[in-house]
Amino acid sequence: MDHVDPRRMIPRTNDLLALPAVVEARHRLSEHVIRGTVRGILDRARRGELPPTDVEPTLLSALAEYQVTSIRPVLNATGVIVHTNLGRAPLSADAVQAVVTASGYVDVELDLEDGSRSRRGGGARNALLSACPAAEDALIVNNGAAALVLATTALAAGREVVVSRGEFVEIGAGFRLSDLIESTGVRLREVGTTNRTHLRDYEGAFGPDTGCVLKVHPSNFRVEGFTSTVALEDLGTVTRANAVPLVADLGSGLLAPDSHLPDEPDVASALAAGADVVIASGDKLLGGPQAGLLLGRREIIERLARHPLARAVRADKLALAALEATLAGGPPPVVQALHADVEQLRRRTDKLAQALGVPVVAHDGRVGGGGAPGVPLPGWALQLPADLAVLLRTGNPAVLPRVHDGACLVDLRCIPAADDHRILAAARQALSVRAGQSAGQG
Repeated sequence: MDHVDPRRMIPRTNDLLALPAVVEARHRLSEHVIRGTVRGILDRARRGELPPTDVEPTLLSALAEYQVTSIRPVLNATGVIVHTNLGRAPLSADAVQAVVTASGYVDVELDLEDGSRSRRGGGARNALLSACPAAEDALIVNNGAAALVLATTALAAGREVVVSRGEFVEIGAGFRLSDLIESTGVRLREVGTTNRTHLRDYEGAFGPDTGCVLKVHPSNFRVEGFTSTVALEDLGTVTRANAVPLVADLGSGLLAPDSHLPDEPDVASALAAGADVVIASGDKLLGGPQAGLLLGRREIIERLARHPLARAVRADKLALAALEATLAGGPPPVVQALHADVEQLRRRTDKLAQALGVPVVAHDGRVGGGGAPGVPLPGWALQLPADLAVLLRTGNPAVLPRVHDGACLVDLRCIPAADDHRILAAARQALSVRAGQSAGQG
């Protein structure tokens, strides 16, 4: 009897593309995605990894389950509120709805009443000024680093920016603020030492080439011991006397003082202390989208807004919409997590612990994202075996715990109470898989 090569039974590409379910999939998936999926499955069949009879059902299943984004939602059980690896601040429901609204045609630069072009992002700017009345004007760009580059370039292009050596900060992915500033041709004039800088150091640096003075809040580290820094109030007095703009880069995004973080600088206080421009981030303690916020004297802000670089770093309509909604709406998730009731966290944690049969341990959360380094946020965590961490991370839903001292810790500070049942289900599933693995090894 002649042997029939099973590969001859593999469906043809055109026949698969003509299937009604594949045709229907074109309404939600691009042609290159569909054809790529077809090719991948046919290649598997030709290699003998997939029986010819399974090609069609495998294709239909793959297209039905295909996700148009590779980004996965994650339940943040680390206790770190502004988690850079998880996209920093989760948006509020108001901000999410604003992004949906802004995703279509919107009046981002249009006065609907007279049909003329209007100032871009006027709503977000007005909301920012309403939330921080100490500022005369505000400008919104795409992130904090862009705000710093714009400010120093517009005020000191071809000239010097005076900055303390103790404030040379390296941010994520190895980027250094000094490199960012110098990338546009601005020269840095370093004063003081790593641990001690005095007012006389700044005064001795002023000259005809001085473009501005930069005061950077070292938000992601602390220098302790034999140290000395110059208060913003004292620096403001000197810069005003020398007619030199003072730029304060706060980083974290607090617009006003917060009793939970008494040592974290805020925009209103920095402006009152004499800063001409204050830089902050929208996606940190403010709890909004990624954005760089510049607030300060009207004359200086207008100067920055007119600089050509402002066009290159402007915020898009989605960020502007989300920022306005964050400022005008209720407390965003970051603020709620920061001010979470410790006793309520304990009750929620105890309830899950009883359901799982695991212990509860004291656990300090953190602000994260370069904000309030070293400041503990007292709370509680479920204590699970350390090897459950990978099962939680790769489960559905994905849960990111903290692995510390040989244990997998699940902190509910950043988990909405409505998602507690999802944490419970994920933990039960992970424990079940672990038990199955142990049984298999035995």
